[in-house]
Amino acid sequence: MVDAGVTGLVAPRRVAGLSEIAGDYDLILCDIWGVVHNGLKAFPAACDALRHARAGGVSVVLVSNAPRPADFVANMLERLGVPEGTYDSIVTSGDVTRTVLAERAGARLYHVGPTRDLGTFEGLGVTMASLDEADLVVCTGLFDDEVETPEDYADQLARMKDRGLFFICANPDIVVERGARLIYCAGAIAQLYDRMGGDTLYCGKPHKPVYDTALARAVELRGGPVGEGRVLCIGDALRTDIIGATAAGFDSLFIASGIHAEELNAKDGAEPDAAALHNLFSGHAHPRGVMPRLAW
Repeated sequence: MVDAGVTGLVAPRRVAGLSEIAGDYDLILCDIWGVVHNGLKAFPAACDALRHARAGGVSVVLVSNAPRPADFVANMLERLGVPEGTYDSIVTSGDVTRTVLAERAGARLYHVGPTRDLGTFEGLGVTMASLDEADLVVCTGLFDDEVETPEDYADQLARMKDRGLFFICANPDIVVERGARLIYCAGAIAQLYDRMGGDTLYCGKPHKPVYDTALARAVELRGGPVGEGRVLCIGDALRTDIIGATAAGFDSLFIASGIHAEELNAKDGAEPDAAALHNLFSGHAHPRGVMPRLAW
């Protein structure tokens, strides 16, 4: 870490392992993509750390901005090699999206996103419609995130704005890791709609509804309330994970080798550059600590 007395820079404190702080918490709300896996394979050390925390009495709820329901994410984690016993439960922005849509049964919905996300809408009483006939829009991602960028949606967004359509963002992430690459997510499109003055609802981190849902799930798991000040959020994204945790009143642990790896010189689990960490968190509340990758 940089010596603040010499340089004037202060980076978040380096934490050697989750074991150093896990005993201070009853509940861990852990991000998935970039912390538990990279979109292609699980990180064994991260899974082992969460299992150790659970063995010590900490409840672990995975909180993801995935636009699909929790059951879908659980199946994906199994395919990626996340071992049984890594977590207690999963809450996704897809779950929150379904709650929002359940209150709008009968609505005509225009879906922006890949066909693989259509399962998010099953059993909700909404019907799919064209953009010109829709009552509202739900964005789960880009139609083809391998080749498209948010700017490809500018004309569609302008038509939505002209019609005054309510825009539900089922994944507030801007980008996410897929192996060694970063790909755009629904949040990048929602941001453009915001800038146009559109009416937008974000169903995941850093916004309050997903944290309320996760806390309610934890109360069910533990059979009682979670202690004041005893929630730790773990994540790799400043905008969603760390700022979201701070706004919710929770401590956080920042994982440097996720979506910020390039700017922190922390690719492949390398020790992050302290000056770059300072710059990243300048003007923002610091997490309790930082690790290159989650480990016990």
